[in-house]
Amino acid sequence: MFTSQTSSFQESIDVEERDDFDSEEIAGYSQKIQLNCYYTIYLYQGTSLTLIDSSLPSEAEPELRTYISRRLSKGALLGGMGNIATVELSIPEQAVGCYCCLLEQERSPEQPDADGNGYVICFMGGSEKGLNLFRLELDKYVQGLHSSLQTPELQNLETEVRPYLSQWYEESVMHIYRVVQLVQSNISFLLHAALNHTHVEVNNSDERTKADVSRFIKAASLQGLSQQDTTTASLCKAISEDTHSDLIIDCSTSPPTLSNTVSNRFCDSWIQAFLNAAERCNPFLLRQILENFKLKAIQDMNSLKRFVRQAEMSHYALFRCCQFLQGCGNGDVLLQNARAEHSDLPEACSIISVLEEFLKEQSQA
Repeated sequence: MFTSQTSSFQESIDVEERDDFDSEEIAGYSQKIQLNCYYTIYLYQGTSLTLIDSSLPSEAEPELRTYISRRLSKGALLGGMGNIATVELSIPEQAVGCYCCLLEQERSPEQPDADGNGYVICFMGGSEKGLNLFRLELDKYVQGLHSSLQTPELQNLETEVRPYLSQWYEESVMHIYRVVQLVQSNISFLLHAALNHTHVEVNNSDERTKADVSRFIKAASLQGLSQQDTTTASLCKAISEDTHSDLIIDCSTSPPTLSNTVSNRFCDSWIQAFLNAAERCNPFLLRQILENFKLKAIQDMNSLKRFVRQAEMSHYALFRCCQFLQGCGNGDVLLQNARAEHSDLPEACSIISVLEEFLKEQSQA
């Protein structure tokens, strides 16, 4: 049912976005070479910007400074909140996505009314649309600089600040790509674990790999997808009475060995889309596919909720609900979350029990 939909996922992504990352230079990521990513940090005092450090070509940095000054004069940069736009600079790419964030200095007791002082951090690479997919990661990464930006002199520029800034792309954008490269077609087990609130344990690996897997699971889960959507909250309810076996990833072998693996047809149907994007070394496309995965799960949960409500009054709706669960390939996850959400509604729980029995019979047939 979902094979044709999966094949169209890449087509649903803006063509210009994909073309930005199909060049031979980007293919260098397969050799773990970081290409065409830049950073700049300015000291911001009053209304003036003073360059502290930049990886941009010398002719491009003044162009960026002019752009940032314009944004600041319009009040477009708010403290601690990243702003993403397209900038045109004298670099090989000419037009790139640019993430800018103003980190305001803490006000001292001697100058309680001091305003506008701090640092402006800029990350450039890829496209505006691509960077927007990683806005939360970029915001968090910039906040990690706070402790290193205590004095205007920045005596720790070479030892702390510059190495940290130079790693923004690897640390904020590439983690999803690294996880897909690590587990390959086993990515479906991680997707299922994320939807099913299963703890994932990574053994015999470095801290970066553990952090990458943890961040992938968090990104693939449905928690926080929409604060206004009660369906999202229901999807994120852990089912306290069920005990899930941890998914174990043992990195002592190559490729890693996975234990206690569980997947379903829905998660399996996304494997090829992830592998194709990873083969093209396109982390932005990978993130877009991950967002599509989550949105499809939300849509299916909405459909199940509607069918359950209708089934309380119609046997035909119950039949349609059975057909839907059989076709969607994600019935186990959807029903578990539906039971958690409808735990205080006896009629709905009775219908869910019927549906669970139906799925059990289908799996044994």
